[in-house]
Amino acid sequence: MIWIELLVVLFFIFLGSKMGGIGIGYAGGAGVVVLTLIFGLDAGSVPVDVILIIMAVISAIAAMQKAGGLDYLVHLSESLLRKNPKRVTFLGPTVTYFMTLFAGTGHTAYAALPVIVEVSKEGNVRPSKPLSISVVASQIAITASPISAAVVIFASFLEPLGVSYLQLLAIAIPSTILACVVGAIVANKLGKPLDEDPVYQERVKAGLVKRKSTETHKDSKEAKRSVGIFLIAIAIIVTYATIISKKVGLIENPTIPRNEAIMAVMLLAATVIALVCKLKMADIPSMSTFKSGMSAAICVLGVAWLGDTFVSNHIEEIKEAAGGMLNQYSWLLAVVLFFASMLLYSQAATTTALMPAALALGVSPIAAIASFAAVSALFVLPTYPTLLAAVEMDDTGTTKIGKYVFNHSFIIPGTVTIAASVVFGFLIGSIVL
Repeated sequence: MIWIELLVVLFFIFLGSKMGGIGIGYAGGAGVVVLTLIFGLDAGSVPVDVILIIMAVISAIAAMQKAGGLDYLVHLSESLLRKNPKRVTFLGPTVTYFMTLFAGTGHTAYAALPVIVEVSKEGNVRPSKPLSISVVASQIAITASPISAAVVIFASFLEPLGVSYLQLLAIAIPSTILACVVGAIVANKLGKPLDEDPVYQERVKAGLVKRKSTETHKDSKEAKRSVGIFLIAIAIIVTYATIISKKVGLIENPTIPRNEAIMAVMLLAATVIALVCKLKMADIPSMSTFKSGMSAAICVLGVAWLGDTFVSNHIEEIKEAAGGMLNQYSWLLAVVLFFASMLLYSQAATTTALMPAALALGVSPIAAIASFAAVSALFVLPTYPTLLAAVEMDDTGTTKIGKYVFNHSFIIPGTVTIAASVVFGFLIGSIVL
């Protein structure tokens, strides 16, 4: 029966991916109904903490967006990129990486992508080069962000094994940054120069390539204040997580655990931003970050619940079948996470569904942390929103989806970046742990 039940899980994941967007969450919930009521499995654990953290963080980001904070960050990024248009392939992913690291969600990349396209054309750089690695950088940065749901929930899995939240960040941040550099070097070598690309030349003749004039942008005081408040909130979270950790132990019995502290501080930040910037509460749910974030929460609810229902009911069989192989070849975990995330469409969902099982099978903390970046293979199937946005925004036609699904502009830079992060993770992990 285990193989039939596995096919049920894969069917509903496939169904959700075909539905697109929030559909992966819907289909995940439907799969739970089938496994429990038809096949008689016990329902798995609902990833409550992950969902609540996503909701709290997104509520604060949406308030910051309404106050103009995201526009302010994009303006700063634009100034940096326009000063160095020839280096946009390296600066573009730097911008999207740190915006994601700062905000805890890769959806902030939407605002930076059109800027990257325009700067690329100004510097005569093939836009597919910076766009491909910038989208990948915005995804892999989730596994290094102090406030992302994936990092927070993974840290809670590692703490019983003696690995602290800060140790996880100390490995994840440098390994993913170095990996993005490697990915940018590879992306920079792909494709013909822009002025030699026949598709680009045809689009220019047809008048399909536009050059947008630089507009004067004036940032409001509220925009700057909202960013400052959000940064302070992140600093508070990291500091609090440090002083309550077992390694530091300044507070032995904290009145509020770390996960709940993240939720509370993010809601506090949203409150302060709303009051200081005098926001209308009715406008915040209409923000694009709020809509995408709440969709992500539904996706995590459905698909992570589905995965845990299957794994928790068959953990002993999984241990027997895969435990020895994973212990002997620990890097295989990265391969499993890579292919799982391309279907689950969420770093948090993949982490919640598979990491507990991997650790239960005896995978070492170093191997688990090194493989963590592989939950960011959301670029493999060319249907992820930021990937599609990059293709549509590139009016030169250089960023494209091939005829054979997988031969698109993002596959090589993305795969190289994740592989490099796994390697760097093992190297840095052996030093930190």
